[in-house]
Amino acid sequence: MDKQNAWILWLDQLSNDDVGLVGGKNASLGEMYTQLTPKGIKIPNAFVVTSNGYKHFVQTTGLAEKIKSELAELKIEDVHSLQETGKSIREAFLSVNFPEDLAAQVRENYRHLCNDAGVENIDTAVRSSATAEDLPGASFAGEHETFLNVSGDENVLNAIKGCFASLFTDRAISYRVDKGFDHLDIYLSVGIQRMVHSDRASSGVMFSLDTESGFRDVVQITSAWGLGEMVVQGKVVPDEFMVYKPSLKRTLPGIIKKNLGPKATKMIYDTSENAERPVKEVDVPAEDRKKFSISDDEVLTLARWAVAIEDHYTERAGKDMPMDMEWAKDGVSGELYIVQARPETVQAEKKGFIHEEYQLQETGEIISEGISVGTKIATGKAKIILSTGHLDEFNEGEILFTEITDPDWEPIMKKASAIVTEKGGRTSHAAIVSRELGIPAVVGAEGVLDKIKTGDEVTIDTSSGDVGKIYSGTLKFDKKVYELNKIPEIKTKIAMNIGTPDGAFMHSKLPHKGVGLAREEFIIASQIQVHPNALINYETLENEELKRKIDDITTGYESKTDFYVHKLAQGIAQIGAAFAPEQVIVRFSDFKTNEYRALLGGDLYEPKEENPMLGWRGASRYYHKDFKDAFKLECQAIKIVREEFGLTNVQVMVPFCRTPEEGKKVVEVVEEAGLKRGDGEHGLKIYVMCEIPTNVIRADDFLEIFDGFSIGSNDLAQLTLGMDRDSSVISGISNENDKAVKSLVSRAIKICHEKGKYIGFCGQAPSDYPEFFRFLVSQGIDTISLNPDSVIPMILEAEKVEAQIGNNE
Repeated sequence: MDKQNAWILWLDQLSNDDVGLVGGKNASLGEMYTQLTPKGIKIPNAFVVTSNGYKHFVQTTGLAEKIKSELAELKIEDVHSLQETGKSIREAFLSVNFPEDLAAQVRENYRHLCNDAGVENIDTAVRSSATAEDLPGASFAGEHETFLNVSGDENVLNAIKGCFASLFTDRAISYRVDKGFDHLDIYLSVGIQRMVHSDRASSGVMFSLDTESGFRDVVQITSAWGLGEMVVQGKVVPDEFMVYKPSLKRTLPGIIKKNLGPKATKMIYDTSENAERPVKEVDVPAEDRKKFSISDDEVLTLARWAVAIEDHYTERAGKDMPMDMEWAKDGVSGELYIVQARPETVQAEKKGFIHEEYQLQETGEIISEGISVGTKIATGKAKIILSTGHLDEFNEGEILFTEITDPDWEPIMKKASAIVTEKGGRTSHAAIVSRELGIPAVVGAEGVLDKIKTGDEVTIDTSSGDVGKIYSGTLKFDKKVYELNKIPEIKTKIAMNIGTPDGAFMHSKLPHKGVGLAREEFIIASQIQVHPNALINYETLENEELKRKIDDITTGYESKTDFYVHKLAQGIAQIGAAFAPEQVIVRFSDFKTNEYRALLGGDLYEPKEENPMLGWRGASRYYHKDFKDAFKLECQAIKIVREEFGLTNVQVMVPFCRTPEEGKKVVEVVEEAGLKRGDGEHGLKIYVMCEIPTNVIRADDFLEIFDGFSIGSNDLAQLTLGMDRDSSVISGISNENDKAVKSLVSRAIKICHEKGKYIGFCGQAPSDYPEFFRFLVSQGIDTISLNPDSVIPMILEAEKVEAQIGNNE
């Protein structure tokens, strides 16, 4: 058989060398079918109408001349002209008869597919695959049509014709112009693939990197009930999972993120007699919304497949090749399948030398929140558009507000300064296109269209991690651009203070020596929201309303304490993974009683204190009978991070430890909980915050118990100078630059050096006061931990100080 002239080929005849013949999607399926099926990755079989078949179709039907003449009249910048041209060409495709010689081959091969399955008329997915598709810098994702649950010869032929016509959808025409492709040099191939019955199970999308930051050491998976089109099209907010690749390679269960999505609707096959389409959308039963749509074992299987697929394509290409994949679970057999794989084309094409930071300079009223896409801030006028019939009303630079987007919206999406949708998840169409265009988006912002109207001035903020915010009004913001390849090497170790896990992957791109302070409080407040004792004592709670709220938050977990431990572990692990192999110091919870009271159920367990800043906080809680069990949950979370996820770079730190005797009690509880200190690079270290004058005065005693100090300047200044740092009345009296504070800091550094113990600084002072930063460098401190936005400016400052010290020696 002459493969290069064939009209139809099967997957076992194809490889990635055949993109010009069968398009990127089908070539990739063939590559995986032949190379990765032997490794246990399941790919549904398919036959493919090649680009030769497409050329034969347009030539024998006279469509080639029609296409050429219509495109000659196109005014691409005119939305109306684009719509009219696309419509005319598509109607021409659908009106012609299928060439009989090509139709006969399709019928014959469809029979083979049916016979292989032992079915008279097998259900198929009929998918488009363009010859310029899935290329670096141009994914064409979603530009062309897919038809699901197609069975019977004639229906398959009609679906193929529909795929051919979709080469000239408005969005595909516009996209080719943007990417510089000649319309007449692009051809379409169509894959007729055995259908996976995910209508009775689940399906989704996965990437072999973090789609927001480009962080390469994770697999990101989304999943929802029913057919995968709901996830791809962004019509549902799916479950989200993240798996740490190094854990997988060590056969460890590295699910470091697990979020339950509402999954309110799903797409299934419509088998009714009068069905207009082969699929329909239905509501998901309430009990299924509260369950994860795939098991942890299935998450890990998919992640292993993602790594294997990425490794294969990387080896084949001779360079890193992160992948974008679609998967489905068959509800009859229970088997998982990969149904598509393509190169990831947004993060993979970004240059790593430029780092941009956006930060709001003022606050405002938050209109709505959703899932954050990108790491930018944009301002502008809102424009609400609810259907493609009104695309011509959109103006350059406006912020698009809509329910959902699909590829038909792309002609105006590229004109928007930001995009907001009520539906969709991190892998929805709006999210994918926004990343490719480099504009911020907030997706899944439920109810936002009821809170805003066209013409409103708004600010879109996606700079802070997972949660994107829509503010009323035009807020001022700051943008900094750094060329990372021009940042100097310095002797002083600069680490970072990290609060939320959300921005950890993005911040890890900055020059760093790990994390000097990771705060558990942010994870507990945002991800857990419930007082740990309310979870421990859930069964005996008498307040039914409180129990209902706890049930809502802990949905998807077998027990309430499992929820606390695993949510905390996942948040810590994301920070640990982002900065591995550098040390990440996690401070045990340092909520004050008033902050613990603010958590659900907190008022049942926390006393009211006149001055919580100096009350029951830090170490004094951990061994106390009223909090010891809750503290052990924190230790269990650390144990999971270090032992199950393999993140032995994560170390722990005890805050606000008033006496060495208290320190001994805390270490005993830590060991009771199963955390054992060890020697060597990967052994567990237990540090203590140096933030009370007694920590310095009795430093020798404290350092007999702990592995080192991390100085917290906020509390140290407060307690040295007798100032309540929450009081605005006396705030101007002094700050960390006071000589008394510096004297204590200097002494702590000196004693730690004498004893060969770790000494770091994680307080706010060096981020706020460059002169204090210079003081720390001059004292030869091991590590200075800074807020992320201070890292690069302070590295440049350290270069000067180190040079000055060198000149003075």
